[in-house]
Amino acid sequence: MAAATRGLGGIRKAAAALGGAVTGLVVAGSAAAEALLPQLEVIGRPSDRAMNFQPAVTELKRDIIWLDNALMIVLTAITILVLALMAIVIFRYNQKASPTPARFTHNSPLEVTWTVVPIIILIGIGAVSLPILFKQQEIPEADVTIKTTGFQWAWTYEYPDHDFEFASFMIGSPATGGDNRLTPEVEQQLIDAGYSREDFLLATDTAMVVPVNRTIVVQVTASDVIHSWTVPAFGVKQDGIPGRLAELWFKAEEEGIYFGQCSELCGIAHAYMPITVKVVSEEAYEAWLDRAIELYGGTPRETDLAAN
Repeated sequence: MAAATRGLGGIRKAAAALGGAVTGLVVAGSAAAEALLPQLEVIGRPSDRAMNFQPAVTELKRDIIWLDNALMIVLTAITILVLALMAIVIFRYNQKASPTPARFTHNSPLEVTWTVVPIIILIGIGAVSLPILFKQQEIPEADVTIKTTGFQWAWTYEYPDHDFEFASFMIGSPATGGDNRLTPEVEQQLIDAGYSREDFLLATDTAMVVPVNRTIVVQVTASDVIHSWTVPAFGVKQDGIPGRLAELWFKAEEEGIYFGQCSELCGIAHAYMPITVKVVSEEAYEAWLDRAIELYGGTPRETDLAAN
């Protein structure tokens, strides 16, 4: 683990000082490990001018979508009621329709109603939303544990069960030989890595790789300022705070490529700090894991995940 960490520190320093000088090392390591993975469909990608959520591939995300729909029904009903009451007041009690103003100043039943009813509504919202929040925060036993550390401006992924770690930079960032622009060279890097030009600003040179239908626990922290690890299709978002270790979990139910982004403003290159997660079959994960252990100097596996 110490050797892997020292190697990662060297990559960070080289990336910051020399930019594209580490391109060959990073891309070669990524290609060697991820070449073993099958061709995957990009599922969790933001859509231009779209209004709906990304496809839900976890139980957590389905809960979030259900809660959002339920709250929209409540909010729509409240909005319609308020607009209707305002319309009644405007048309029935304007100066022309009611030239003689009312003289009363209080209406106790009405005041009790508009105090008690919102309280009941808020209690109802809390009763359905808090269990969903608690489900996100109650971390189950992990099949795979991964530690991710945010730094300006990329992520590292550590697989502590096997003592290896690697950095993940946006394709087209200075660390991969670019300058955060979609040049022909960067477009070719995207194609070589199995992406398209539409995935620019989303795809990374290496990805977090996890098996499908397994409980993944991600430990999130940061090494400099506050970052946030977010993957919309999974329904997960967790701030990474220097000196603290937070956790999130998910169980992806469909193989594919999912994109996320740092969601906490963290500096000048915040927009160039994407997240790529590849969800693969258990067999493909085991093959990738063996190759990653070899490449990054980790501890060989003792058991196959698929056999558990």
